[in-house]
Amino acid sequence: MINNVTLVGRITKEPELRYTPQNQAVATFSLAVNRQFKNANGEREADFINCVIWRQQAENFANWAKKGALIGVTGRIQTRNYENQQGQRVYVTEVVADSFQMLESRSAREGMGGGTSAGSYSVPSQSTNNTPRPQTNNNNATPNFGRDADPFGSSPMEISDDDLPF
Repeated sequence: MINNVTLVGRITKEPELRYTPQNQAVATFSLAVNRQFKNANGEREADFINCVIWRQQAENFANWAKKGALIGVTGRIQTRNYENQQGQRVYVTEVVADSFQMLESRSAREGMGGGTSAGSYSVPSQSTNNTPRPQTNNNNATPNFGRDADPFGSSPMEISDDDLPF
């Protein structure tokens, strides 16, 4: 069976960090994820997806991720249930995050502009060292997307229909 989830969205409110009676950290948050299609009015709607992350990753998430931040999350969908105070069975479906990654620089998150990047941080799901690891992100280099990068030198290619695999 496969139960994998990958989401990219913005955090809708500050993550809530709590501790279980066994002193395990758990952070809950909600991601606003845009849908792929537009509605009848030509607007994109968003889904608000509840997520939970555990242990050291929860503490890292609560320290780094703030409301409005663009993040990527990988994990799995889980449904749990409990009985509320009125004696009714309540079912909750949420994404249990195995890892997260900040997808924009700190200056972009804080609205300061500027070209410097604070880097992005990824917390792997199974790591002996659960501290965020900065990834190199060189914003000073300008990528060359010009036409001079044509590997075929703008010369026509002779390909027979018999050479195509489809």
